[in-house]
Amino acid sequence: MNSTHCESPIRIAAAVIIDADGRLLLVRKRGTSAFMQPGGKIEPDELPINALVRELREELGLVIDPGAPSWLGSFRRRPPMSLASSSMRNCSQYPFRANRYRPPKSRR
Repeated sequence: MNSTHCESPIRIAAAVIIDADGRLLLVRKRGTSAFMQPGGKIEPDELPINALVRELREELGLVIDPGAPSWLGSFRRRPPMSLASSSMRNCSQYPFRANRYRPPKSRR
C-alpha cells in the first residue's frame, strides 16, 4: 500500500466511565502495554451507541441501558506521516460518558 491509497476509517465507540470515587476506567488488550477507554469497532450499519453497548457487554460483562450514556462528540485522527504507508488507518471515535457506576463486588 502506498501513502496515496485511502482506506475507509476505523469507526470506534468508546466509553468514559468514572466510578463513584472519580476514577476513570481504562482497559488494556492482552499482549499490549497501552491502556485505552473501553469500547471497540463499530460494525457496518451499526449505530455508535449500539456498538458501545455490545462492546461493554463483550469486553467487561457490563450491561448498560442504551439511553444512559451521554454523547460527547466525535473526533478523527490520522496516522503520522511516518506511518502513512503502514496498515494504520484513519480513526473516527465516538466517545460517550456513562453514568457513574460501582464495580461489582469480587466473589472471593
